[in-house]
Amino acid sequence: MTDTPPAWDPDQYLRFEGQRDRAALDLLARLPEGLAPAEIWDLGCGAGQHAAWLKRRYPDARVHGLDSSEAMLAEARARDADIDWRAGDIAGWVPDWPVDLIWANASLHWLPDHQALLRRLTAQLAAGGVLAVQMPMAHETRHHGLMRQVAGEGPWAAALAGVATVAPLLEPEAYYSVLAEAGGDVDVWSTTYLQALAGPDAVLEWMKGTALRPFLAALPDAVMRTAFLDALGARLSAAFPRRPDGVTLMPFPRLFLVARRR
Repeated sequence: MTDTPPAWDPDQYLRFEGQRDRAALDLLARLPEGLAPAEIWDLGCGAGQHAAWLKRRYPDARVHGLDSSEAMLAEARARDADIDWRAGDIAGWVPDWPVDLIWANASLHWLPDHQALLRRLTAQLAAGGVLAVQMPMAHETRHHGLMRQVAGEGPWAAALAGVATVAPLLEPEAYYSVLAEAGGDVDVWSTTYLQALAGPDAVLEWMKGTALRPFLAALPDAVMRTAFLDALGARLSAAFPRRPDGVTLMPFPRLFLVARRR
């Protein structure tokens, strides 16, 4: 097994930017009315588009974007927004002072021990501060199940044994309970999006931008990566057939958390 880290590819990730941003827009719409944050952190900011949204919505705020990928941060810095872009991991993040809005869109599901994580994040909020989170409920989806199934078959199985991918989320009630400990308002909901994806091998291409990264990084050479992708692509195409109009439909559930600290 190679020790090469699973690099993020901004071009691959942003290939389905419109579909991925649906959930972020829904999260943005549920931020509390009257919120006037002075200090905002976007944790796992990726290519920076959401931090830029937040800066436009709250122009007087200091907005920081944190990400572990230098490639993603390079894309973010190219946006030329008045944002403090920083390299770092969410697991070790500690702000210099209390935060009025912590935004984490499609990032926290990569981290373990969500109860401890959310307690740590809410502890960084100022009085009246808001934590806004969106996480894919990906582990239980059909395409993730097929990914794990194919990974356990074929000549690549030994190389992929034990490779960590996204874990199941907690039950929504568990997230509500841990966020309620902060003593403020809590809103938890889920939405299943019927993603309409264009192009050939659309579900496989979607997964290359996120969930497949650890598997592809663990495979020892391009020949095996191609063979694995071909096998997975065939299984996904059978499960998610392309319509006559060229669209592939993929249901994708997501969990949302918004909590305001007293």
